[in-house]
Formats: sequence, C-alpha cells, structure tokens
Amino acid sequence: MGSIKIVYDFAFPDGGAKSYTVELDRDSLSFLPSSPEQPPAWARLENHQCGHCPLKPAEHPYCPVATNLSALVEFFKDKASVSEATVTVTTEERTYVKQLPLQRGIFGIFGLVMATSSCPYMDFLKPMARFHLPFSTAEETIVRSVSMYLLRQYFVAKRGEQPDLGLEQLETHYENIQKVNDGILERIKGVVKNDADLNALIILQGFADLLTMAISKDLSKIEPLFFRKL
Repeated sequence: MGSIKIVYDFAFPDGGAKSYTVELDRDSLSFLPSSPEQPPAWARLENHQCGHCPLKPAEHPYCPVATNLSALVEFFKDKASVSEATVTVTTEERTYVKQLPLQRGIFGIFGLVMATSSCPYMDFLKPMARFHLPFSTAEETIVRSVSMYLLRQYFVAKRGEQPDLGLEQLETHYENIQKVNDGILERIKGVVKNDADLNALIILQGFADLLTMAISKDLSKIEPLFFRKL
C-alpha cells in the first residue's frame, strides 16, 4: 500500500502558504526523508549530543532526530511563533482544520518526526505516530500516551513477559525524552532566525513535563473520567 503520508498545509493571513509532508514507512513506521541531501553541520552527533545518548559518532556521524528535523527547522526558521495560520492536516483517515498560532501548528510535526527518527529513546512513540492527532491538548496527550503504553503491556503479557502496569518505565521514557528535547533545542538555537521552531519544541517539552508529573501523581487528574458521580 506504499508509505503513510501526513500533510500539513499552512495558510497565512497575507496570502502566503506553506506545505510540509511527513512520510513514514508503513511497516517500520520510520521517517522517510524527502531527499538524500547531506545533513547540516549542526546535526552531527557530537554537536550538543545528549548526555545519555548511547550512539557513537564512528557508527552514527549524525543525530537521527536532528537529521530528520533539519529540513523542518529550515522550513520555518524565519517565522514568528505568534503568527496566525489556518492549518489543514490531511491523513489517510480524515482531515483536520484549525486556525491558531504557528507554534501550535508546527509542534505536532516536530513530535511526529522525532517519534519516527530511530532515536533509541523515541522509538516507543511510533505507535502513537501511526495514529497521529494534530493540535492535541495536554490532557489528550496524557490519555493517548498512557493508553497506548498500557496496550503495549497487554502484548508484553501475552508474550509471557512481565508487564509494567505501574507505569514505572513510562515515567523513565518521558524523562529520557525531556533530555532529547533539551539537546535538540541547544542544536537549533544558533540556526533559527525567529522563534516558531524553538517555541514548538518548548511546547513539546512542556507536554513531556506534564506527562511525567501526571504519572508521578498516579494520574489523579484524569481518574475522575472513569469514576464520575451519577
């Protein structure tokens, strides 16, 4: 059936427009670059390499996340985060449309690309990327992340292994993601001319912080969804 394509179209009040397509391999859910161009110097692995990164420059000269984000960073590097845009996101299943500040429009692309870029700490997010939800709120992200993780634990148990029903490993996953986000922020600070890219990443970091906090508090914020008073 070919690859999976998710298309973000941006329409600006001044009549300008931009379109960005994220293409994923249908079997591996890995990001498929649009061109075989050489990654920029700031994407080299040793440039602000995450302190917990297990990759070695000799085997991986470029950070996989930075490499796949490089075209996106370049795409929006001159845009202000508060610029309004009407964003249309087209997936195989449906189309989403919303008018919002640019930083809110592009943070979903950043998350989608990072989750599918074969970073050892981001790979567990690939199932969520397959069912990408544009413009998601913090509460939606918490529900989707935890639900998807627990679904994985069902399959872990089905294979005869020990499932993590207490979400201990999920909290560790998001602590690692926070470190990856920090590393990518440091990489692109000297590249962008405006703040849309930076603030999109900061929103992602905020979501990771909120999810880590929610898990540490036993998800008490969303518990009432399941035990409402009649």
